[in-house]
Amino acid sequence: MYQWRKFEFFEEKSAGRGGGGGGSAAAVPAEIAGRVTCCSGGRGRVAVGCDDGTVGLLDRGFRLSYGFQAYASSVLFLQQLKQRNVLVTVGDDDQSSSQSSAICLKVFDLDKVQEEGSSTTTPFCVQILRVFTDQFPQAKITSFMVLEEAPPILLIAIGLDNGFIYCIKGDIARERITRFKLQVEAAADGSTSLPISGLGFRVEGQAHQLFSVTPGSVTLFSLHVQPPRRQTLDQIGCQTNAVAMSDRMDLIIGRPEAVYFYEVDGRGPCWAFDGEKKFVGWFRGYLLCIIEDQRTQKSTLNVYDLKNRLIAHSMPVGDVSHLVCEWGYIILIMADKKILCIGEKDMESKLDMLFKKNLYTVAINLVQSQQADPASTAEVLRKYGDHLYGKQEYDEAMSQYIHTIGHLEPSYVIQKFLDAKRIYNLTNYLEKLHDRGLASKDHTTLLLNCYTKLKDVEKLNHFIKDEDGVGEIKFDVETAIRVCRAAGYHEHAMFVAKKAGRHELYLKILLEDLGRYDEALQYISGLEANQAGLTVKEYGKILVEHRPAETVEILLRLCTDVGDPTTRRGSNSMHLLMIPSPMDFVNIFVHSPQYLMEFLENYIKAVTDSPAQTEIHNALLELYISNDLSFLSISQENEYENHYIKETKGKETANGYRPGIKEKADLGKEDPKIAKNIVDRRRKGLALLKSAWTSEMEDPLYDVDLALILCNTNAFKDGLLFLYEKLKLYKEVISCYKQAHDHQGLIACCKKLGDSSQGGDPSLWGDLLKYFGELGEDCSKEVKEVLTYIEKDDVVPPIVVLQTLSKNPCLTLSVVKDYIARKLEQESKLIEDDRKSIDKYQGETELMKREIEDLKTNAKVFQLSKCSACTFTLDLPAVHFMCMHSFHLRCLGDNEKECPECAPEYRSVMEAKQKLEQNARDHDLFFRQLRGSKDGFSVIADYFSKGIVSKTTVPPENGQ
Repeated sequence: MYQWRKFEFFEEKSAGRGGGGGGSAAAVPAEIAGRVTCCSGGRGRVAVGCDDGTVGLLDRGFRLSYGFQAYASSVLFLQQLKQRNVLVTVGDDDQSSSQSSAICLKVFDLDKVQEEGSSTTTPFCVQILRVFTDQFPQAKITSFMVLEEAPPILLIAIGLDNGFIYCIKGDIARERITRFKLQVEAAADGSTSLPISGLGFRVEGQAHQLFSVTPGSVTLFSLHVQPPRRQTLDQIGCQTNAVAMSDRMDLIIGRPEAVYFYEVDGRGPCWAFDGEKKFVGWFRGYLLCIIEDQRTQKSTLNVYDLKNRLIAHSMPVGDVSHLVCEWGYIILIMADKKILCIGEKDMESKLDMLFKKNLYTVAINLVQSQQADPASTAEVLRKYGDHLYGKQEYDEAMSQYIHTIGHLEPSYVIQKFLDAKRIYNLTNYLEKLHDRGLASKDHTTLLLNCYTKLKDVEKLNHFIKDEDGVGEIKFDVETAIRVCRAAGYHEHAMFVAKKAGRHELYLKILLEDLGRYDEALQYISGLEANQAGLTVKEYGKILVEHRPAETVEILLRLCTDVGDPTTRRGSNSMHLLMIPSPMDFVNIFVHSPQYLMEFLENYIKAVTDSPAQTEIHNALLELYISNDLSFLSISQENEYENHYIKETKGKETANGYRPGIKEKADLGKEDPKIAKNIVDRRRKGLALLKSAWTSEMEDPLYDVDLALILCNTNAFKDGLLFLYEKLKLYKEVISCYKQAHDHQGLIACCKKLGDSSQGGDPSLWGDLLKYFGELGEDCSKEVKEVLTYIEKDDVVPPIVVLQTLSKNPCLTLSVVKDYIARKLEQESKLIEDDRKSIDKYQGETELMKREIEDLKTNAKVFQLSKCSACTFTLDLPAVHFMCMHSFHLRCLGDNEKECPECAPEYRSVMEAKQKLEQNARDHDLFFRQLRGSKDGFSVIADYFSKGIVSKTTVPPENGQ
């Protein structure tokens, strides 16, 4: 006992709360006059029984709630039930009749109170049972215990001084009970049995067991079997009041030499505490002992913490008659009726006490044994770690800090161990932090740096590679890869990236750090299509730079779905929609346009209906037509071209074709290989222009504007001619030949494009004539040929021909002599024909005028004798019209104001006139006819001849 440390974890509490003597020590209330013979706590009250037969119920301030006369003589035992507000008592009613025993058991329902007067209250007595009967002879009761099985079923054990135990089981209130008795073995010396000094119930599920203690034995009865089985656990016992039950349902008995614990299979641990044990109890995991010193005859209350091997409290006490626990206090009732109330201090106070004495291990054991919250435990461990750290016991300090993981901020510990001399401790802490999944990116960085500085490859391998296929990675992947790369541990970084499925990081290491291009290509080939596409987009430039052919092969497999699609994309029939477009990978060929051209050419051979066909053709055209096969945007120019543009600014033709660019193209012809490459590519470009815009296609499979810009910028004449012709930009086609001074080509082009019967534009001959007129050189042969076609289609008036050709001083009159003679002859014939037509129309006009005048001035004689409608003889009533038609009135019907014979002709004339007047207001129609006619003057003359223009009226403003 002297080896155990003593602490003051308990303190005496003031139990008065306004009663029990105010500031003085508490005491049993004066209303309780008799000697206290028994007590029991439970349900927020303490019940005391006296030798005068009264029972008093005390509240938390040890004031008398109420008392009642339970027995005529004395109360021997009582117990307050926990599950129900019921009090079970055993007492002496002291009856005068000697035929029956005066000892009886009573059950009081404390919820049913009977008012007997102003100062007395009696609870309802549910049942009264005689303890002793003929089958159960009377003896002195030495112990009493009640077990609440399942309310209202009770199991009551009554220990006697003759070694017997009387048991009553059942619903006592209804007297549905069974009685049986148990006998402890007789004394070893053959004398009478020893009295029962203590009882204790043990319940494990449906198994009910009863401990029985006598001064000479410890016995266990198994009540769940019939008949009850008896088992002797020990041949030593104890006296009354030195028996208790722990919270683990172990029996505790106190003897002068030690305190013994008993389980169902025998004696358990034994604690050697010297001194006579007057009382033994159990309170919140503490062992309570009131020990009397045989020399001084003084008693001491010791509170033992058996788990931590310390004395939590020790204080001298007087003559204790009863020990009970209630309200979280240890309550001692003295022989002089004084009450001592002892309570446990709060955890913070106990820990402060231990910290002041640097008893950190005790503090740790204390919080762990009392099941404190993890945060409180971690705080104790932290303080202990700080204490050890201050003593430079770094290994022991770290072992304490490790137990705080999850509650203590890791930076608190890390800062203490950042010194290089303590890197091993820091590594240990960081490893535990990762094991528990509480590490951040910074912690991972720090741990890996520790490994690399220590050059501990084995631990690095364990940290990185020891989780093959087991759960999730416990560290930040990107951080681990970054640190391993920086330290040169590329294999470890690759392992992490591959396991985490970070393919882009895996390839980054392979390509940028190790330069293992073939392995990278093989890795990409094994990826799922979508992931492979993403990785190629990111690292394709490096792959194309070092392994262009293999990269193109992989891209073709990705974009054309070569191979078994079920093994690469699953069996979903919609996987074709997920195939990447080749245009997604164009940027990786920024420095290798030749391989881009190869990739796109192979793609369009394999896939003829790609959704990205237009973009692919655009890219190919730029590669085919560009002079230097650069991958730059066509909007960017090199220094030579910029210089050239400045010199030739303002000299370009209206269509944007610059003749000087051909000189630029000629620069590359110094090298035959370059020249041949340009020729081959442009041949492919022209073929692509034609194949992607055939005569059956309404729109081409490329961007026409882009193609025009490419051809014009790179002086690709054949491509320009094809595009202009497809776009029906015939004048631009002619301009191309003009720039080249190709006269035969010009004439051949006009023959092809100027034939109106084939949908051509005959006005091209006029443009060609103007060109020759402004040429300033002798081109008589070409002019004569051009005049032949102009005369054939009558494209240009002769006067315009003469004016145009007169500008060329190298041309003589003989060039146009025959043309002018023929035109004059034709004009003479036309003049003669027109003169005859004029004479005819003038004669007809004079005749019409005379008829009108005659109608206005002279009488009209109607001589018809027959009706013009029915051809019968004309009789009255008759109607005569000025058109010399006559009709019976009956033949006209309701229409007697117009001639039925002439009305249709008149109506058609009026409709034509009305239509002409409407056309006069349709300006769009007039201008369409004017633009569509070879001779616009004839259209205007026609409008004037019909009187349309002269009769057109402007509608008044504002509708007036």
